[in-house]
Amino acid sequence: MHTYAPRTFAPKVYAERTFALQGLDGISDAQIEEHLMLYAGYVRQVNLLNEEIAAMTGRGQAAVRNPEFTDLVHHLGFEYNGMILHEYYFSSLCPAAGPRPPVASALATALAESFGSVEQWRAAFQAIGETRGVGWVVLFQEPATDRLTNHWITLHHDGVPVGFKPLLVMDVWEHAFARDYKATERGKYIEAFFRNVDWPVIERRLVGSRGPVCRGATSGGGG
Repeated sequence: MHTYAPRTFAPKVYAERTFALQGLDGISDAQIEEHLMLYAGYVRQVNLLNEEIAAMTGRGQAAVRNPEFTDLVHHLGFEYNGMILHEYYFSSLCPAAGPRPPVASALATALAESFGSVEQWRAAFQAIGETRGVGWVVLFQEPATDRLTNHWITLHHDGVPVGFKPLLVMDVWEHAFARDYKATERGKYIEAFFRNVDWPVIERRLVGSRGPVCRGATSGGGG
């Protein structure tokens, strides 16, 4: 095993992003405000974990036989994905959104090629969202073939396909809708979610371009 002199270093510090999402259809301002507070907690936890991991590494305590270090690293994946998935989720929403991607858009074309039609994709996406359990539904682009695929992610980090590009992210933890809907009304929340999808943002994620955000989102809130 190589020996080295421990050296301190500063970890990356993440800033909480801001989102202006007042006036969504079927998702109340109070629900969004409460949800954003939970997101802010993930940002704080990521920064705290990175600080502790960096400090232990700088003291030469990064070792497989150090359970405190390994536990921190294992927990970081949960908190980090919780932060990033929420940023994709909030930046996917927009007041006064259109009902579906434009027919001639690159997104609609890719969905039809991958799922047969936009409607078949949405039916599959919604069915996954109504699955029992807590987690996320994500429309990804697969890097090797560019095809689009739907995935269920348990918690925040179990089931994430490595290297895939997230396009549309839907939070189906109960905290995403409990203020507005009963626990048995997840389907109503999913219908509301689709009434607020910012399709131009999803399109730009697909084609890799930048453009103006919807009138309901700030420039700092992108996934």
